[in-house]
Amino acid sequence: MKQVNFTKKITPLMVRDEIIQCFLQAHSDVLEEMKEYHDFKSKKEFNEMKKLDTICLIQSIFKKIGADFDKPTKNDLLALIKELQKFALNFRKPEIIDEHYEEMLNLINKL
Repeated sequence: MKQVNFTKKITPLMVRDEIIQCFLQAHSDVLEEMKEYHDFKSKKEFNEMKKLDTICLIQSIFKKIGADFDKPTKNDLLALIKELQKFALNFRKPEIIDEHYEEMLNLINKL
């Protein structure tokens, strides 16, 4: 997880972006499996696809919970990580999910 600078004011957008990065890193190996189904021209193109896939997933969750991706509130971010936690249960062990959930929860609570 990229560390948010706690010496400056933390905004909901900063937290949202940190959640995107955290989920991208945590979910990266699952996305790696997509390589065998698509012909990517370069590693850069593949990495861009992984980031886009993660952003699209998170945007869809924002829509599902009735929140604005571009103007999230603290409550929106709490609902987001709950939904990501449920989603990740399809791919990860609960202990790992809980660890990442707690990291994100701690960050959200600093808002």
